[in-house]
Amino acid sequence: MPELLDLLQSVEAVLPWERSVGDEAQGVLAHADDVVEAVMLCLRAGGWYVGIGIGTVERPFPTSPREGRGSAFVAARKAVDRAKKTGDRAPLAVEGPDGAPEAEGVLALLGRHVMGRSDAEWRILDLLQPGERGTQTAVARTLGISPQAVSKAAARAAWHEEQAVRPAAARLLAWADDGVA
Repeated sequence: MPELLDLLQSVEAVLPWERSVGDEAQGVLAHADDVVEAVMLCLRAGGWYVGIGIGTVERPFPTSPREGRGSAFVAARKAVDRAKKTGDRAPLAVEGPDGAPEAEGVLALLGRHVMGRSDAEWRILDLLQPGERGTQTAVARTLGISPQAVSKAAARAAWHEEQAVRPAAARLLAWADDGVA
């Protein structure tokens, strides 16, 4: 459990990440792109079920997400339970209003790529910078491999596609959140 909390510390949360019950952690996020980042971090690490609940959070915010109330918490609980039953799919589920199923589909597709990457691919991908020209050459130099090897690893791992799809996943999550009454 401490490793999950350490992993998620880099993701900005309105209410901090903390252990809730058993081997589960809970946090409240304000921005959809932070949700996407948290999901991808968990799926990359492996061994975690990811449940995203979209809904209301009663205010004022409590000091701990474990004390939180609102439809977002109920939806998150349902999502975690569903994520445990995904079979061969990425172990994640999104519960909430219109848009939640679409967001789940995109995140699951993205997650499948993230989960399927090798350690060798991650050594390369972790050094790439989205949207910056020349990084493949710099990464190749740093790792002592050819730029072609970097390019092939990025293509094999669908890294460029991931960078293009992350904002779409965030927009779908935001759309679902906008549907919360």
